[in-house]
Amino acid sequence: MIRWASLFGLIGVALLTAILVFEGVGPVTVALQTAGLGLIWASLFHIVPMVVMAIAWRVLFVAGPAPSILQMTYSVWLRESVNGLLPVARIGGEVVSYRVLTRMGYRPTPVAASLISDITLTLVSQFLFTVAGLVLLLLRIEDTAAVWRVIFGLLAFLPMVAGLLAIQRMGIVNMGAKLVGALFGDRWADLVGNAARLDRVLRLVYRRPGRVLSSIGWQLIGWTVGTGEIYLALQFMDHPVDLYDAVLLESLAQAISSAAFVVPGAVGVQEGGFILLGAMLGLDPGTALAVAIARRIRDAIIFLPGLITWQIAEAHKLVTRRQPAE
Repeated sequence: MIRWASLFGLIGVALLTAILVFEGVGPVTVALQTAGLGLIWASLFHIVPMVVMAIAWRVLFVAGPAPSILQMTYSVWLRESVNGLLPVARIGGEVVSYRVLTRMGYRPTPVAASLISDITLTLVSQFLFTVAGLVLLLLRIEDTAAVWRVIFGLLAFLPMVAGLLAIQRMGIVNMGAKLVGALFGDRWADLVGNAARLDRVLRLVYRRPGRVLSSIGWQLIGWTVGTGEIYLALQFMDHPVDLYDAVLLESLAQAISSAAFVVPGAVGVQEGGFILLGAMLGLDPGTALAVAIARRIRDAIIFLPGLITWQIAEAHKLVTRRQPAE
């Protein structure tokens, strides 16, 4: 897995290098210099959608006490930091957030159930946000045939999401654990018991349609609020756009980055996507590429401290474990 991630990462770096050579670094540098310290403010704005996404996740705690919004925001911060900067195919962050919440004293089963359902509902909300962006694009451009093809392609994604929700309600985790137990014997009895508990809590989540819809609603608010990063970055670059175009650019850029999850940080892919989408909105390639680079600056400002914080916490835990033995 790590080897494949490294390979895709190298391909992404090569693509980014080619884009910079082809477009030239001059216009990008000018746009970034124009924005100046404004890029820090645009980056810090990302804290707002993180808080909203933390609320959306917290809604899904249906068994036992739920963590505070501050604790959830901290977990979301570490999750996004790991997924955004490390070659983990956007999975490692979920593992880290699970470890963080369970170490805070919250029961593993409710944490795991909320995390699984949050990931599933994120697929739903991002699908809706992407469709909204494509509808805005239909209203923005004259050649709509290609956009309609993408929309119809996305509709084919709906049965997969529905199937994922259905198998979670059916108790697929317990079924899989029972199969493992039947194949490998009593050694896995604890796994079967834990899986049964996890399935019960997952079904309990989906039996609360109010909470499910609330979580999706909060996620949609989070995706939409995240548009502020692009809006502010372009304002500081002296290339202001209205909120309409900012939502369009954010929704489709997020879709492109998510589709390129095998490439660590969507390096190269994200930059190419911004140039393509920026051209549709009348942005010159240099400015569009500068917005993409501003995202990388955001990663350094917000996510790099998250990685450092996570590593310090892991080191502290390791030292604490070893001390009694000494």
